[in-house]
Amino acid sequence: MKIKCLIIDDEPLAINVIKNYIEQIEDLELINTFSNSIEGLNFLKNNTIDVIFLDINMPVLDGINFIKSLENPPLLIITSAYDQFAIETYELDVLDYLVKPIEFPRLMKAVNKINKRLSNSPKAAVESNKENPFIFVKIDKKKMKKILLNEILVIESLKDYLKISTTSGKFIIHSTLSDFTNLLPERDFIRIHRSYTIAIDKIDAVEGNSIEIEGLRYVIGRSYIDEVKQKILNSSI
Repeated sequence: MKIKCLIIDDEPLAINVIKNYIEQIEDLELINTFSNSIEGLNFLKNNTIDVIFLDINMPVLDGINFIKSLENPPLLIITSAYDQFAIETYELDVLDYLVKPIEFPRLMKAVNKINKRLSNSPKAAVESNKENPFIFVKIDKKKMKKILLNEILVIESLKDYLKISTTSGKFIIHSTLSDFTNLLPERDFIRIHRSYTIAIDKIDAVEGNSIEIEGLRYVIGRSYIDEVKQKILNSSI
């Protein structure tokens, strides 16, 4: 499966350079390009991307604030003519920082980082076990717990921790809801609130702005309600 890429840069020449590089790399697939970050944000609402090649200095919404606005960010490769933003962006978990003009060997080094990160991620492990997918989570300092994805009911945010409710028990792990949700198959799970991600097939009922699972009701956040109801309807027979 190819790595899906997005380019966001307000310089047409810079877009063309990276586009030409991507076309030469068999593992990469360029899905789209945008000359401003607002268009990029709108695209990401309905599309899944593995990596974004992102400029910093852009009008209206710069690259740094674009990153901060993402709830479930893909891998991020900064492409900038200036190196002074490197420290700030690395604190935002940017995978690599490429200074323009970008040479092909330097971009290949970034691609190697992308391949390494994706091949070692829990998401890769989940996708490689499609018949009975599972994920290992650390539930204390020494113990790793195997959780079958088809047993997950609800994942609830507890600030820096999560409570994972399953059909076989409840587990507390150290993670953010955004990071954990990003590991799960989009067709099977959906975030319904800043505090909740739920398994679509475990929904017993939908009433107004709430969802019922195993006799408990969970409120759908105002900013999530249209997407949630649309996805539930699409998943129905």
